[in-house]
Amino acid sequence: MDKVKAIENEQLRKDELVLNVGDTVKVYNKIKEGNKERTQVFEGTIIKKQRGGSNETFTVRRVAYGTGVEKTFPVHSPRVEKVEVVRRGKVRRAKLYYLRDRVGKASKTKEDIGAKIETKHIVLKEDLTDSKELEVPESVEEVPQEEAPLATEEVKEEAPVVEEKVEVAEEPAAEEAKKDEE
Repeated sequence: MDKVKAIENEQLRKDELVLNVGDTVKVYNKIKEGNKERTQVFEGTIIKKQRGGSNETFTVRRVAYGTGVEKTFPVHSPRVEKVEVVRRGKVRRAKLYYLRDRVGKASKTKEDIGAKIETKHIVLKEDLTDSKELEVPESVEEVPQEEAPLATEEVKEEAPVVEEKVEVAEEPAAEEAKKDEE
């Protein structure tokens, strides 16, 4: 294998993202401001996918405050934490540039009702080292149901019981029937 391809394969994501044109997605992107790093969510519709391999990108479009905004994200970038598919779109085009001219509900794509939405979370290399340090308890003790008090029992004990007699007025037809019987 070429040295270039070997280096590129090291940079690829371990888990495969299943993204299609027309899907509505939430992209969790890391942003560095000064010495602070935060995650920004960008939600929109995928209007195109380009290339393949380590250079693969996808473009997400959304309308914010009446202005269309498009961002292009590299699929294998360490800056992209995870991508959640909100809804699967049903489209018959590879590039949805025609959505740029649409406004309001007309800019939505049809939903692919039979599609399964699987949320796959992208785990970064840094997260893997942190998860090894965490201690996981080996056994979990179960509490027998007899010993565990129910919340409804506690409420019944604390709440005072008030008895009131309420007279129910009978319907006029029932009163007339009683008079006729006498």
